[in-house]
Amino acid sequence: MFPLYDTVRSRRFPLVNWMLIVANALAFLYELQMGSNALEQFIFAHGLVPARLMGDPTSNWSTIYSSMFLHGGWFHIINNMWVLFIFGDNVEARMGRIRYLIFYLLSGTAAGLLQTYVLPASQVPMIGASGAIAGVLGAYLVLFPHSRVASLVPIFFIFTVIEIPAFIYLIFWFVSQLYSGWLSFQGVGGSGIAWWAHIGGFLFGLFMSFVFARRRTTTYYGSY
Repeated sequence: MFPLYDTVRSRRFPLVNWMLIVANALAFLYELQMGSNALEQFIFAHGLVPARLMGDPTSNWSTIYSSMFLHGGWFHIINNMWVLFIFGDNVEARMGRIRYLIFYLLSGTAAGLLQTYVLPASQVPMIGASGAIAGVLGAYLVLFPHSRVASLVPIFFIFTVIEIPAFIYLIFWFVSQLYSGWLSFQGVGGSGIAWWAHIGGFLFGLFMSFVFARRRTTTYYGSY
């Protein structure tokens, strides 16, 4: 299922959400200017390497945050930014700009720390906004469970647009991350994806959305 849009509309301009998208895009453009060797060194220096963080947290804590703004290719960044574009605006509207920014960064922190805890000896640098965005998805599930997500779904090899209840879409997504994370423990599916970062970010967003969300004062439009 590929999300196209959600049915909730906010009257507030999602300034922070757009700033995050632009920051990620600029970081990716900076990566594109590098040669392959320089880029590899850059990723190892600024990506989150669990073994390095566990060995010397004081010197490497900043990679938790720098890694959130780096991506490994066009598909990686386009997919992440599209999901953030769809779900982030409404979460920002419910939390407020400053709270949303803090929430986003803490979701990414929780994501990186869980991945580090699960694979403490890993020397593979973790990059991408997926963990932080997973936190946004977790918050969306709590704050907008009755909205609908228009998704591109293949049915008998024909792609069809179907509006799926947000709670079904997001629970299915989370279960798929858990299953993939479990498979990674079995040595299956070496895709290089940090499944446990997704799980950590989502759980943080799920439980901490109650802390960061404000009382509902903004008018939303769309089907509920």
